[in-house]
Amino acid sequence: MTPTQELKLQPENEQKRREWRLFIFIIVFLFPLLSVAIVGGYGFTIWMYQILAGPPGAG
Repeated sequence: MTPTQELKLQPENEQKRREWRLFIFIIVFLFPLLSVAIVGGYGFTIWMYQILAGPPGAG
């Protein structure tokens, strides 16, 4: 049985509850973790660049 067929067999109420849980997971956990990772990665990149090239205006 394919996943699409399994979703069709679930009651609509159960599917909506599953969608809400997924939405809450994305909003509460995934987006904050991604934003911290992106900002941290950007800061790390700038830090490593400054270690190699020196601070801004030092050239």
